[in-house]
Amino acid sequence: MAARELILDPATLDYQNVIADAAEIRKYNPQRFEMEQLTAIVYEDLERHVCVGYKDVSSDEFWVRGHMPNMPLMPGVMMLEAAAQMCSYFSQKYDLLGADMVGFGGLEDVRFRDPVIPGDRLVLMCEMTKLRRGRIVVTKFQGFVRNSLAVEGILKGIPIPVELLSSQLAKSAGGESTK
Repeated sequence: MAARELILDPATLDYQNVIADAAEIRKYNPQRFEMEQLTAIVYEDLERHVCVGYKDVSSDEFWVRGHMPNMPLMPGVMMLEAAAQMCSYFSQKYDLLGADMVGFGGLEDVRFRDPVIPGDRLVLMCEMTKLRRGRIVVTKFQGFVRNSLAVEGILKGIPIPVELLSSQLAKSAGGESTK
């Protein structure tokens, strides 16, 4: 994926036009506390299956102290998690996958191009390129800091069998073996 193939030009977006804040995002995404990686959603296009949101990176992030000491760099895995949460939000809001929960199904062609540090706003955009209801959603994503491409790739989301997992967890909590 070439850098010039932008999903949208981040300089053209209105970041004051918040469509969904953290409370609204929580209606569709299960992550809580340290694992919430989205601040707001600012653009949605259901016809093109495009969504844009952002993560305001603070000095209070759980990874700042240890990644890396005296040079806090947002871990790539956290950038990917933020992108995945935005894709999940959009998919769940519009029931595109037909699943109770969307989980990671894979990554392809991921490139990290610029560091993300506390004080930055990581602008994330996704465009769903393939959708097989009940099976998989494939999404091209890009992340920008100061209108510069910081991360990009292809993310795959799959349905999570919530009922089965809940049943297995209940058995585990009760001391029964899940084997």
